[in-house]
Amino acid sequence: MPTKVLVSGFEPFGGSAVNPSQLLVEALAKEKLDGVLLDAIVLPVEFDLSAQLLLKMIAETNPDFVVAFGQAEGRKAITPEKIAINLDNARIPDNSGDQRQNQVIDHNGADGYFTTLPVSEIISAINSAGLPAELSLSAGAFVCNHVFYQLQKSLKDKPAKSGFVHIPLVTQQGPEFPGQPTMELDDLVRGAKKLIEVLVGAI
Repeated sequence: MPTKVLVSGFEPFGGSAVNPSQLLVEALAKEKLDGVLLDAIVLPVEFDLSAQLLLKMIAETNPDFVVAFGQAEGRKAITPEKIAINLDNARIPDNSGDQRQNQVIDHNGADGYFTTLPVSEIISAINSAGLPAELSLSAGAFVCNHVFYQLQKSLKDKPAKSGFVHIPLVTQQGPEFPGQPTMELDDLVRGAKKLIEVLVGAI
């Protein structure tokens, strides 16, 4: 039986022309991955709708693993996130114009939920491929963290494992973000494939 993996990325936001997480999951969807049945979804950068659509896709596809990807300008490495926090606090509006400030995501939820992905093994595998990867302890408080929180909460008693991975800007975003680190899309794809290899081996 193939390992069922669902990956998600986001549409562009904040006036940007592209989002590397969208480019990544679209590229992954075209790859032939041994032993993997892969589904991919590109989410809107909207607090509630993004999580709703991801959870709907999970219900439809029943994956073994869910890996949500998002853009993190300023980061130079592929960074699996350790914990999602129960807070929406945005420095810019989402794509619907909603700019949440110090808002609890779920009053009945925990303060935080940890990833259930094998992040140490993932980081080691990506590093072994000659690519930068490191652990992150903060997914921020924008839509990425919102999706991460709702994802972990929804699957906390389910067999599927899940988590969030922030990735750097892609090279083509260099002119838009001068001085910020970037990575080639091919390297992001290679790193994501190493991540998926770890998941397949974890079954």
